[in-house]
Amino acid sequence: MGKGEESIPDEEWERFLREAEAGTQGAPEEPSARARMVAQQLREETGRPEPWRSQPPARRQGSKGWYAVGLLVAAALLVVALDPGRVAGWFEGGGGESAPLAAESKRPDQPPPTEATAQLPTLAKPFNGSPAAQWGDGTAGIGLPEPRATGWMSKGQVAQALEKTRDFLAASSLDPGVLRGERPRKAIALINPHQEDVQDYLATAFGAPSRENDPLLLFSRFEKTKTRLVGDVVKTRGRITYREGKRGAVEVTTDVTYVYPVVRAPAGSDEVTRTIARREVVMSWDDPAKVVVEPDTFSLVSYKVDTTNGGCDTFTGYFTPTFSAERAASRPGDGPEVDPYDRSTSMETRMREAGDAGCGTATRS
Repeated sequence: MGKGEESIPDEEWERFLREAEAGTQGAPEEPSARARMVAQQLREETGRPEPWRSQPPARRQGSKGWYAVGLLVAAALLVVALDPGRVAGWFEGGGGESAPLAAESKRPDQPPPTEATAQLPTLAKPFNGSPAAQWGDGTAGIGLPEPRATGWMSKGQVAQALEKTRDFLAASSLDPGVLRGERPRKAIALINPHQEDVQDYLATAFGAPSRENDPLLLFSRFEKTKTRLVGDVVKTRGRITYREGKRGAVEVTTDVTYVYPVVRAPAGSDEVTRTIARREVVMSWDDPAKVVVEPDTFSLVSYKVDTTNGGCDTFTGYFTPTFSAERAASRPGDGPEVDPYDRSTSMETRMREAGDAGCGTATRS
């Protein structure tokens, strides 16, 4: 800084950087997403679990069961607001070199900034050009709240329930075997076996997946003969919250976005694409004196899922990401635009905005 020049206040510099980062890049065409929601009340006041789908299911285009909204990307051209040469200089090394973000403790008030320069994912840096480059690895990206005595549980019991909740997320969406298409036995073992309708759904979903019985509603799976993950890191960002629920239960809500870099299964494949899944799962850790439940298991209350590049209206039981050849032949979707990295919008709002749309667009991958 030259002599006589005034220093720039920190807040002004941070504002300048935010505005610079708001510049956008030419986003690669990326299929986005199936959004699904199931939100049913579970148990009668008698204390015995009520089947989770006992209420009339939502309908879409006249079909019964859960409704699904697929978002399949059309080409999206985003324009850098500032001089791209200067921006590239400011953010040299982005897409993997920046310091990791602190754990998310509350819903952010805006989406993460878009990378100023187009950086395609590679085998060496599969999160290039993605906000996930600064996210946590695996469960490290999932924030846990401080435990406190709640409902029927002591502080220590709440802490244990929160840890087991995170264990479920790891077993359902991060376990290497499950990601290769194996049955998520550890995750299923944490679900209350007395929820008979839930157990029926699980039994059907892995044998005969369909719109109504789709394992991807709760679990992340890729068909190993078609797709394989790049490396052993899944990036995550999200948080776990809790409150007192019905009959003194501890109701835990998880809201986590998972980013999976993948290539085609054959050896030597080097085109990297990403599948992004945001899940909100609500579970009830029930008082065994009031609800029929096995120790160390929870009752499923509701879930919502929004996926990008996981397949649009395909029900194979696996994510079906597409690559450049398929995207070049695909038609633009007619659904809304969605930023899969935007966590400032609640899942309820995301589902409401998606409505009955079919395949839409993702603004980035």
